Amino acid sequence: MTGMKWLVACEESGEVRDALIRHGHDAVSCDILPSARPGPHIQADVMTLDLSQYDGVIAFPPCTYLAVSGNRWYAGTPQREEGLALVRYFIDAPVERVAVENPIGVISSRIRKPDQIIQPWQFGHGETKATCLWLKNLARLIPTCVVEGREQRVWRMAPSATRSRDRSRTYPGIADAMATQWGESGQREAAL
Repeated sequence: MTGMKWLVACEESGEVRDALIRHGHDAVSCDILPSARPGPHIQADVMTLDLSQYDGVIAFPPCTYLAVSGNRWYAGTPQREEGLALVRYFIDAPVERVAVENPIGVISSRIRKPDQIIQPWQFGHGETKATCLWLKNLARLIPTCVVEGREQRVWRMAPSATRSRDRSRTYPGIADAMATQWGESGQREAAL
């Protein structure tokens, strides 16, 4: 199936948006930040949008308050509760297909376990970065290119002004798998 209308939420990089567009879909990204590259982008709080106008939503809620690495600072804070509310907003969205992406964190214990955990090395990148997917009416991603040379480059990134943004970027191989498998095979039965 091609030509679906997708919202890529909380994505400033444009990586998944552009992969969907390359595969013939109408896709727009949305983030409170401007897009890092040219393309259809809504700079706004995603919770102000009417999600029901989309065939699918792929959401990347900010992980700062949700990841296990933030437990020391954010357990029991309003920021963590706001992050969990955003995840629930996506999971409960009035949209046929939804994917929520985040690292291992409190979503698993506070909302539900992920449907799948993927790694960049399953999609052509030699890094390790456990990435959880919570899916609604979408099949689990099938690895496209398993590679060797698995390193923790993301975890070991040196401090910088863009470190947080760089660590959260979606790998092109994963973005392409999302676009091809969920976009063109969105109707195949979800293997949950």
